[in-house]
Amino acid sequence: MLFSQPTMQWVLKGWNWIFLLFCITAAVQLFYQLWFFMRLAFYRKPAKARSIQHPVSVVICARDEAQNLSEHLPQVCTQDYKTTYEVVAVDDNSFDDSKYVLEQLSKTYRQLRPIALKQEARLIQGKKFPLSVGIKEAKYEVLLLTDADCKPASEQWVERMQDGYYHDGIEVVLGYGSYEKKPGLLNKLIRFETYLSALQYLSYALAGIPYMGVGRNLSYKKGLFFHHKGFAMHNQIPGGDDDLFINRVATKKNTAIVIDPEAFTYSEPKTSWSSWRRQKIRHYSTSRYYKQSHRLLLSTYAASHILFYPLLILSILFYHSWIPLTIFGFRFLLQGIITFRTMRKLRENDLFWIYPLLDIWQWFYYLLFADGLFRKPGTQWK
Repeated sequence: MLFSQPTMQWVLKGWNWIFLLFCITAAVQLFYQLWFFMRLAFYRKPAKARSIQHPVSVVICARDEAQNLSEHLPQVCTQDYKTTYEVVAVDDNSFDDSKYVLEQLSKTYRQLRPIALKQEARLIQGKKFPLSVGIKEAKYEVLLLTDADCKPASEQWVERMQDGYYHDGIEVVLGYGSYEKKPGLLNKLIRFETYLSALQYLSYALAGIPYMGVGRNLSYKKGLFFHHKGFAMHNQIPGGDDDLFINRVATKKNTAIVIDPEAFTYSEPKTSWSSWRRQKIRHYSTSRYYKQSHRLLLSTYAASHILFYPLLILSILFYHSWIPLTIFGFRFLLQGIITFRTMRKLRENDLFWIYPLLDIWQWFYYLLFADGLFRKPGTQWK
């Protein structure tokens, strides 16, 4: 015999442990699907306690964004909003024609208030200083933030986003910032990653654990910003003007979400793998500063996804194959239902038909971008 009986028993016990670990990993995956992601899949817009429209200050920061400002800012300035709103556009020391574009647009749109910064802030890197200036100059309590390269999905964007303040206790409203649909594999991967990120931060917010927002489509109250001394806790980090700030101030009681398709914003996606990778590395480099409970929540899900497929393959090969295949089938069906419903809500349903391949891709994605969690944040916000 090649192996003695005790050795064979030890090997068999080893495969039993591997199958047990697979079962635990699958249970974690199912828990996240049922306890968190199903909340978004079956989400219904809450009834407003009262019908009211708030005056809104839209704040946009731009650096060398002349082309984007000329293309997208008119759509922000022509919102169908019966209550007063303004658009505060902060030109952060641009070297292109942004200043002149804003001056010309302000002659056409009375809502637009350009602010030109002519010097850099010392010891405050990235977007935080120009954004703080824009918030300080804003006239109204409700702030609505987006980027110069974003365009609203509709003329009701402002109205739909402010609908998130459906009762007086709401101070933070999380929106969805999508990317334009383009041909090619990279575009699908970028939009899937954006969808998956939104699936998590919107679902966790519905579960009472808000941990981030995206600056492409985010609203909060001016009083909340100054009560928490703005970005003072992380001024030394170039990024985090959206996720780190929300991570610190959002709570179960003061946070709402808006996923009305008319409230979305759309941005131009990256067109090369290298530029997309740099963008994601920059984003992930700030996640180390999240609250410990949030880091644990996110890392547990990522770890379960990384372990799931290798353990599935090993369990099929060396255990009773029908058992792990049954578990996989149940997970596949449940995740498919939730994915279909959430993709439809976020208008990414064209991706559903390749979602099994995208789910496998996510395994590679976690490995390819994991180093971003350990990198020092860069020095630029663009």
